[in-house]
Amino acid sequence: MTAAHPQSTSLRHRLRRLLVGTGTFLAVLVALAAVAFAQQVQRQDAVTQDLFNAIVASDGAYIRLIDAETGLRGYAITGERASLAPYEDAVASGISFDAIADGIDRVGVAPSVLEAASRADRSARAWLEDYAAPLVAQIEADGPQSVQPGQVDRGQEQFDQVRLDVAAFVDQLREMREGISAELTSWTRAASTVVGVLAVVAVTVGVVLWFALRRWVVEPLESVAHDVRQVASGELGHAVRAEGPDEVVAMARDVELMRVALVDQVRSVESARAEVEDAHARLAERAEELHRSNRDLEQFAYVASHDLQEPLRKVASFTQLLQKRYGGQLDERADQYIEFAVDGAKRMQRLIQDLLGFSRVGRTGTEVVDVDLAAALATATDQLSEVIAETGAVVTHDPLPTVRGEQPLLVQLFQNLVGNAVKFRSPDRTPLVHVSARRVTDAWELVCADNGIGIDEQYAERVFVIFQRLHAKDVYDGTGIGLALCKKIVEFHRGTIWIEQPADGVGTRICWTIPDERPEQPSPTGDQPGAPQDPTGAPRAQDGATP
Repeated sequence: MTAAHPQSTSLRHRLRRLLVGTGTFLAVLVALAAVAFAQQVQRQDAVTQDLFNAIVASDGAYIRLIDAETGLRGYAITGERASLAPYEDAVASGISFDAIADGIDRVGVAPSVLEAASRADRSARAWLEDYAAPLVAQIEADGPQSVQPGQVDRGQEQFDQVRLDVAAFVDQLREMREGISAELTSWTRAASTVVGVLAVVAVTVGVVLWFALRRWVVEPLESVAHDVRQVASGELGHAVRAEGPDEVVAMARDVELMRVALVDQVRSVESARAEVEDAHARLAERAEELHRSNRDLEQFAYVASHDLQEPLRKVASFTQLLQKRYGGQLDERADQYIEFAVDGAKRMQRLIQDLLGFSRVGRTGTEVVDVDLAAALATATDQLSEVIAETGAVVTHDPLPTVRGEQPLLVQLFQNLVGNAVKFRSPDRTPLVHVSARRVTDAWELVCADNGIGIDEQYAERVFVIFQRLHAKDVYDGTGIGLALCKKIVEFHRGTIWIEQPADGVGTRICWTIPDERPEQPSPTGDQPGAPQDPTGAPRAQDGATP
């Protein structure tokens, strides 16, 4: 990894300096623009509102005075009251040029304007009060013939002064309006100039920021990204260089550290993978050897048990014939020896038959079909009808599902479980056997419960081992293959089998599962009113299969 440039500063510091500088400049421009617009608005209001209204008011007052003077002269000549209407309107309107000047005080009225307004106001008031009002009173009292020519000339001279003073005031207002209009034009140009400069500066700042970010951020990140892509493409030895601002340099260093760690991990993984592949190869070889050994062992068990049938039948036949013909003719010990030989031959026959059946599981090639477990249980109880009748056993079941499997094996499974339940019955109560089922996710869980002598919890796993017996052969006959055969049948159907201890501690509960990937069937409950109870106390449905 290359070292960072000594003068390299952080991106945060660079951006702060750039943004503070440009922000300050833009703020100054915005402030200038605000001042220019404020001045523009102020002068625009003065020109279009204050001064305009003052000029209009002054012109209106001047016109009313002229109309009043004209009406007064007509009244003086004719004496008709109607001619005096303009004069009366002017008096009623309360003409005041001082008030007009006060109305524009907020725009900064010059003293000369105020003086002109006062002069015009005094002249108008003097003409109205000192000349017009006394003349009207004279005419009303003595008639128009009482008016002397000198009075008319004096009034004309006085009104001419009013005319001059009012015109001077109006001219002052117009000059003031023109001056403020010139200022408005100047401020408008200034505001336009500031806005233009602000737009140019904003565009310039944007371009500068774009180039700065490209140089400080985009280009360094593109360089790091290029190096990362090189590494990602498989060049794990390609170093990630650190260039640019401190933040990018720190990120590049972290990526480089990650690359180094990744290289170490890849080497470790490759080494481990080589070891795994070697172990897998050895495991596959041993699995193949084990498979071949199991196949040979199963073949040997099948052939051995099959080939032992014929000589064993001869031994059994001749020992039974010897017992039949010569029983009682020899001494008591000889009869006992013959009985031992006959019993051993029979037990050997049963052992070979059970071993043959155990070795045939999964080798018969029977078709996998939909098996009605209720029908399979009925077939099994029919095959056990003799022993069921002898013991008075009661075999019941809940509604049972239909599953995929080999029907002969499932019949044998029920036959072994029910047969075991009857064989290991309690001597002080009638044997009760109940089979139930319930749906669990994608499988069926079945239970065969009885009220027999039960199995101690410590032997729950041992009973499924072949040739394992918990009782002496003179107490309960058998070969010790039955439950081992049940386990092999269940596992052949991809299920599991186990023993549960009953809640009340009476009897045995053997549970097993059979997978079923078909659409879920309604879970049988067997909760019909009045249904008989199974040995564990749960309700059950009578199936009518009990002899």
